[in-house]
Amino acid sequence: MDFSRVELSDDDQDFLDEVRTFLRTHVTEEVIRRDRETGDNFDEGVHLALGAAGYLEKEWKPESEGGFNRLRNRIWQLEKRRAHVPWVTSGTTAMIARSVEKFGSPELKAEVMPGVYSGHVRLCLGYTEPEGGSDVATCKTRAVRDGDGWVINGSKMFTTGAHNCQYVFLITNTDPTAPKHKSLTMFLVPLDSPGIEIQGVRTVDGDRTNIVYYSDVRVDDKYRLGEVNDGWTVVREPLNVEHGAVEAAKDGLQDVSIMMHQAGFMAAAVDKAAAKVAEVRPDGRRLIDDGAVAYRLGRSVARMEAALSATSIFGRVALAQTMRDISPDLMDLLGTAASLPIGTDGAADDGAAEYVYRFAPLVGIYGGTLEVFRNMIAQYVLGLGKPAYAPVAKKAS
Repeated sequence: MDFSRVELSDDDQDFLDEVRTFLRTHVTEEVIRRDRETGDNFDEGVHLALGAAGYLEKEWKPESEGGFNRLRNRIWQLEKRRAHVPWVTSGTTAMIARSVEKFGSPELKAEVMPGVYSGHVRLCLGYTEPEGGSDVATCKTRAVRDGDGWVINGSKMFTTGAHNCQYVFLITNTDPTAPKHKSLTMFLVPLDSPGIEIQGVRTVDGDRTNIVYYSDVRVDDKYRLGEVNDGWTVVREPLNVEHGAVEAAKDGLQDVSIMMHQAGFMAAAVDKAAAKVAEVRPDGRRLIDDGAVAYRLGRSVARMEAALSATSIFGRVALAQTMRDISPDLMDLLGTAASLPIGTDGAADDGAAEYVYRFAPLVGIYGGTLEVFRNMIAQYVLGLGKPAYAPVAKKAS
């Protein structure tokens, strides 16, 4: 493993300074406090500012089309993470935009992509159904041909960001008689279409997600992505991104797994806890002088560093599990005041550990539960075979 530092040219150092100044200006304490309180994981003012400054276009376009080069993109990603830019809707938009570019008609791309780059158009994921769990291919939301368009009926759960988005990347069933992976068709549905109802759902950690109902929603065929009944081909690429299927980069200028943005909150909480336990108290002692405190903090740091270094789908699992495991330790080390949220007088660490503690359960669900990912590792990496969920057959007496 290469731990060498990248030497920045004067131009790249100027870019780094520019980015830090921009993010300090726009991602204020008020933005972060409001984001934590609403659970939206999105701030329209910040997003539009990113678009107006050209950062969204440069981040999402390849270098050959005016996007960032590898080094500047890495700088940009790290600085966004350090500034705690509200991230969920930006992340879903980036994933879906790639599929629109790849599978959308010229007409659809002309309608959607300029707004994506300016920040005025955001995109969300319409996968999970109330009875479907993590297997998005068991789709019951129906799309039926009607002349030059389609009529869609059904519902989707956990459509995070729908209330802040203009389109939903919707998986539908267009042939109920076909095998489940051969019955799917993808659409990019305008969320202002008649017949769409968005209802907010508050998760246990305080985040906002949505259930979305589709009642006789009429969609023109131009909003179809890919071929009819070949939606699995369209959805597979963004699903792989969510699942953490990240190829190793020879230049080292990318994350080794997904969930690194979320892990940034964990790293910030660990740093604040380390600083707090090293403070000298009125009695002249420090919490870190207690061997139990030093051991538990050290164990948390070691586990976090191991998770940050784990690659691909292994890192996806390691990061989520580590957040769940060490966040209670951080709060316990800091005491009762660690339960106070950001911006509260007397909070031990300005709500850093409290936020990670609330956030950790959801990180183990995004894009599929940890149990699903562990089964994928067991089946496809370790070759242990497909899980058997059926009850054990009783022996005949």
